[in-house]
Amino acid sequence: MLKTEIKSAPGYFDRYIGLVQQPDLMAALTESKRDLERLDLKALSALGDTIYAPGKWTIKDIFQHLIDCERVMAYRAMRFARKDKTLLPGFDEELYGQTSCANKRTLQNIVDEMLALRHATIHQFSSFDASVMHESGICFNQEMSVLALGYVIAGHQIHHMNVIRERYMPLAVSAC
Repeated sequence: MLKTEIKSAPGYFDRYIGLVQQPDLMAALTESKRDLERLDLKALSALGDTIYAPGKWTIKDIFQHLIDCERVMAYRAMRFARKDKTLLPGFDEELYGQTSCANKRTLQNIVDEMLALRHATIHQFSSFDASVMHESGICFNQEMSVLALGYVIAGHQIHHMNVIRERYMPLAVSAC
C-alpha cells in the first residue's frame, strides 16, 4: 500500500508520516528494520545515561519509547483491521518512559526486543489486504487508518533516529 493512499490520520502524525521516503508501507517497515540491524551499538552504548538537555531521555529510554509506541500503534491497527469500532484512548508516553526501567537493561537487550517487535509488526501488516489497510477507527478522539498507523510506526523511528544523530552523537564525539 502506498503512502499517497492514506485517507485518515490526525495532522499531528504528519510529522512522522512525512519522514518516510519509501512510497510503499512494506518497503518502509522493512527498511526501518534494516536500519535497526545496522545500528552502531558500541557508539550508542558509549553514551550511557547521557542526555542532551535536562528532562530528556537517555538512548535506552528512546529505544524503549519506540517499542512502547510501536506496540500501541500495532494494537490499534489490529483493532481497526478487525473492524472494531470501540473508541480507543490515548496513552501517556511520559508516564510510560518514567516507569519503563529501560536504564536497568542493556542497550543490546532493548534493541533485540525492538527487532523482534518490528519483525512481528511486518508480519502483521503484511497479513492485511488493501481493503483492510483502509479501515479506520478512533483513537484519542481522532480518526486514523490502518495504513496511516503503519507509516507512523516507520516515521516515528526515523524521527527519533534523527534526534539521536543530531543531538546525542555529537556528545559522543566531544567526549572522545
